Amino acid sequence: MAETAPTTLGDLAYEVRSKNAGPFWVTMELFMRDADGYRIAADASFLDEHTVARLYGLDETDVQMFRIPSLNVVKISFPRPVPQASLRDRDVHSGQHHVPLATLPVPDRAVGRSSA
Repeated sequence: MAETAPTTLGDLAYEVRSKNAGPFWVTMELFMRDADGYRIAADASFLDEHTVARLYGLDETDVQMFRIPSLNVVKISFPRPVPQASLRDRDVHSGQHHVPLATLPVPDRAVGRSSA
């Protein structure tokens, strides 16, 4: 039997995006398709400041998370690795920062799949 690819946060979302939040901060947003997807993305036992810090090589005290249930949105902000448009900035608009978050595998138990 073929192995099924893991479900990711991006699979459960309409959109996962990242953008500048000024020259020193990045904001990422998870726009979830429905309340079930939001429940998974907003679950602090799955996605929290520690998880984001691990994905992006940050100190977890620098990560800010905002859960907005009325919109099925989770918003995450953290300091940019380098100031916007500085000599070492490789993503001036922070448009690619969302990729590790979008590809984060969701545990099978969270999406209702058995791990046979």
